[in-house]
Parts: sequence; structure tokens; C-alpha cells
Amino acid sequence: MKSQVSLLYLLVVTIGFSGAQSATFTFTNNCPFTVWPGTLTGGGGAQLSSTGFELASGASSTLDVPAPWSGRFWGRTQCSTDASGKFTCATADCGSGQVACHGAGAIPPASLVELTLAGNGGQDFYDISLVDGFNVPVLLSPQGGSGGCSATTCAGNVNAVCPAELAVKGSDGGVIACKSACLVFNQPQYCCTGDHGTPETCPPTDYSRVFKNQCPQAYSYAYDDKSSTFTCNGGPNYLVTFCPRAVEMCVI
Repeated sequence: MKSQVSLLYLLVVTIGFSGAQSATFTFTNNCPFTVWPGTLTGGGGAQLSSTGFELASGASSTLDVPAPWSGRFWGRTQCSTDASGKFTCATADCGSGQVACHGAGAIPPASLVELTLAGNGGQDFYDISLVDGFNVPVLLSPQGGSGGCSATTCAGNVNAVCPAELAVKGSDGGVIACKSACLVFNQPQYCCTGDHGTPETCPPTDYSRVFKNQCPQAYSYAYDDKSSTFTCNGGPNYLVTFCPRAVEMCVI
């Protein structure tokens, strides 16, 4: 069963580690507003050297990720620090009270980039997941590697078509994120739980299709595996781009 997280996020890396290896991730912000990327290592592994940082509009930053590794990245928006020094974000906040997330994950809704890096030139698995909802468009593109290595993207603006009952609104009334139906209604047919806990009994819903229509390559609900899981061999580097193409989004 998978609920609110992609199956890839639950994978445990079992490939033996020999020698220091790493993949370089380049984060680029094409959004017309600042994004604060967050990072989380899964499976109880050591957190990366950076678990959160600021990325201004038009800026890029790199982060080395040792392999094997399994975890996720996401972008936080509308962030600020109050008079007491507490840092918070309107979307995808990790709740740490700081720019660094320190091992805390994104609070839904959040567009998630999920990876399992094999190391030793093995096969990486990766996806973009909207199972936890959507907050910002994102692209994940392998740089190098062999055996497919296709980019995967959620370049559409789900916020522009988000049903009212799923919408998260900002202080100006505009939609700044879109919740999943599972998060809002907590019912088995949306969360793929109980009697709906298998791929056969948990098909797409009208709500998941809203996400899928905007972002055909991304996970739109728990069992959306066939069109949403990607692989690459040979230990590539990766490019993570927020707002990968021009979309009509409010300047935050």
C-alpha cells in the first residue's frame, strides 16, 4: 500500500557501497519569485550537507549527494522570518522554524522530486510526485548516464485549475497550492486504503485527473506508477528546475 508518498520514496537501497561516490544536483529557479528548496534523506539515512536553502529568482546552486541514497527535494514558497527569528513558509513548509529543515519533510501540499540513487554505476529510479498535492512546477533532468535517462517534469500550473475544495489561498485570495483529495477528504477511494488498497481497486478519480492533465509525467495518486517512474544507469548528475517553462503564476 502506498499513501501520500510514492513507492519510490519507500525503497531501501540494498546495493553495496564501495568507494566514495556522489551525484551533483544543480538547482535552478526560473520562477518570478524566490524558492527555498528543502531536502530529506529517507529510510533513516544521514541527512545531506544542506537540508534547505534560499534560491532567488534566476539563481542556481549545486549540492553533492553521496550514493547510494534515497530521498526527496521540494520547493517552499512565500517564506519569511518573523520578529522572533522564526522562519516559516506559506507552502511546503517543513516546520523546523529555520531555512534548514534538519530532517523534517514538506508539509502538504508540495510538489516532490523523489529519487533512489544506486551508486556503483547502477540503475537510479526517480519521479515527480503530486500525491501530496502541488505547489510549484518542477523539472528533473538527468545529465549524462545511459539506458533511457528521460527527464520528467510537472511544468503545468495546477493552481490555475485547482478545484475550490482543494485550493490553498494566499493572503490576497489567490490560489498558492492545491491539496490532494486524500488530504482533504481522507477517504479510502482517494487515499488507496482499506478496500481500495490495491492498484485494481484504486483507479484514478476526477480529482487525480486534474493533476494528471496538467502534469502527465507526474504521480497524480498512489498507484500511478506506469507513466510516472523513470530510470537511468551509470551514475548521472541531475538538474532540478523550478518553473521550467513560462507559466502564468502569481508573483509571490
